[in-house]
Amino acid sequence: MTGIVVKNTGSWYVVKTDDNQLFQCKVKGNFRLKGIRSTNPVAVGDRVRITSSDSGHEQVGLITEILDRRNYIIRKASNLSKQSHIIAANIDQAALVVTLRHPETSTIFIDRFLAGAEAYSVPVIIIFNKVDLLDKDDMHLLQLFFNLYESIGYPCYGVSALNNERSLCSINDLRKVLQGKTTLFSGNSGVGKSTLLNALIPGLDLKTAEISDSHDTGMHTTTFSEMFDLPYPDNDSPSESGYIIDTPGIKGFGTFDMEREEVGHYFREIFEISKKCRFGNCTHTHEPGCAVLQAVNDHNIAQSRYNSYLSMLEDKDEDKYRSKL
Repeated sequence: MTGIVVKNTGSWYVVKTDDNQLFQCKVKGNFRLKGIRSTNPVAVGDRVRITSSDSGHEQVGLITEILDRRNYIIRKASNLSKQSHIIAANIDQAALVVTLRHPETSTIFIDRFLAGAEAYSVPVIIIFNKVDLLDKDDMHLLQLFFNLYESIGYPCYGVSALNNERSLCSINDLRKVLQGKTTLFSGNSGVGKSTLLNALIPGLDLKTAEISDSHDTGMHTTTFSEMFDLPYPDNDSPSESGYIIDTPGIKGFGTFDMEREEVGHYFREIFEISKKCRFGNCTHTHEPGCAVLQAVNDHNIAQSRYNSYLSMLEDKDEDKYRSKL
């Protein structure tokens, strides 16, 4: 039988077969010995082949093969720097949920996520949540963020999961953006990802938590990755029009398996302008005739984006990437 992994609980995987049966599955014993340098060789979104076994009333199976992946998105494992963690596989797009306030998402975190997705050819949309909490100055800053990221090809949406009337993009309009696609939802803890998913999928009722007043940070409310059916826009019936993969909130996004000289390739505007550099192996840090440095000086490349590029060259300690702007 074949199916898709819809939930990962660490030791067990829930597989939805092509005929809509659900199986609780383990991974075949020698599966981890095939050179997969990952803490989770099987990820939500994977198409897999399973064999079933009789276990009383519960349908139990064994994952024997991962079918070819169309793509995946990966990050450095939090505790094992030499290993990776596959966030999700076979996705059409990633939705990065961020907030300007309560808590503040750093541009370094945003840009690292974008570069990681770019490396694995995963399109990204950026969802700015909690816009109802922004004052006039914050709204001006939000517009600057929109101008920056949309100018380099990343669509941006401003929403309020709790106050739809204050949203720049309504919840139903956001559903239309997700329609017909498998979308990975990711973001820092505390940005309201679970609350937003509860608004997008009526009846989902994911656990949510308040932001810490003292540290202005969030708590982990999503423990495991899971795929949910997205209802059709303008209709709260369970008709499927897409899928959302919910993932635990992350503090930082450490890139994995990216060579130093490749980093600039995954910043779209830097890659484009770098074609005009005098030297083909230019690192865009000190070389004469560097078109990228000139573009930064001329404000044609945002200083924040260039700083993120430098951070990826210089430092792989992902615990720093929640730092302030």
